Amino acid sequence: MGYTVRQLRGAVADAVRAPSLHNTQPWRFRLRDGGIEVTVDPRRALPATDPTGWGARVACGAALFNLRLALAVAGTPATVRLRPYPTDPDVVARLEPDVPRRPTPTEQSLHGAIARRFSNRAPFWPDPVPAEARWRLGEAARAEQCWLELVIGASAVNALAEVARSAHRVLERDPAYVAERVDWMRSEPAPDGVPAAAGGPQSEPQDLLPQRGFGGRNRAPGRDFEPEPLVAVLGTPGNTGTDQVVAGQALQRVLLTATDAGLGASLLSQPIEVPAAREALRLSLGRFGTPQMVMRIGYGQPGRATPRRPVDEVLDLPVVPA
Repeated sequence: MGYTVRQLRGAVADAVRAPSLHNTQPWRFRLRDGGIEVTVDPRRALPATDPTGWGARVACGAALFNLRLALAVAGTPATVRLRPYPTDPDVVARLEPDVPRRPTPTEQSLHGAIARRFSNRAPFWPDPVPAEARWRLGEAARAEQCWLELVIGASAVNALAEVARSAHRVLERDPAYVAERVDWMRSEPAPDGVPAAAGGPQSEPQDLLPQRGFGGRNRAPGRDFEPEPLVAVLGTPGNTGTDQVVAGQALQRVLLTATDAGLGASLLSQPIEVPAAREALRLSLGRFGTPQMVMRIGYGQPGRATPRRPVDEVLDLPVVPA
């Protein structure tokens, strides 16, 4: 027996809570021969920001992880094949029913964090992230066959920050990149894009890490960003399209693990989007493989997730004969 339309709808309601560049939500879901397939939606591409499709594949991988969790918690876990059709690379995964079982406590905890996760672009509190929580974040990445490097110490954080700021300057000199970001800023309620309220405060010269300008408000006096944030770099052994989907699954597992631990996180993809910066980042870490995302992690103010499109808008359902 395969999955049903009802099971697809229920799981996709969680899948769409995944993060994506500019909140473009570049995914679609469909039933095919009893399996659920996750595909990249080329109509939501970012030609200037994401010319290779890396960001879309990472986002779809994150959505895939949520989909896996939703199906597991419903007692209908899936076996997953990544990029199953060589002639159709836009299909990032196919999920088929596995042996029914009860969800594990970890699956239940991570699934419960899906609705609470959001990108916290505001300054974090000075409270340090405890060692046990740091260990959990690393284990989350390893569980998805990725590595997570925690950048600790002022000199290491400053070196990473310089790479990030350099990449940010390169990107901001591209008018098409800036125009694309502006296109996805939202000043009125919308089901996609980044609302100004979620864009974080406006950047200031003293900021250590670069902030993408999403039209956020000016910060209150004394609300500077933390001087020595916990920064994590997620990486994969390689950098194929499949590696990028794997990175998306690991990214979402790390973010949900952070949420479950009461932590906030925001994503810094500028050092990944500029090839020279990405290589400089890899060399500074002394790691084999490819950095796929940079995260800032800490304790911060409560918030809420940015809007998502209705489930029906991202489904491709089979046509029922009249």
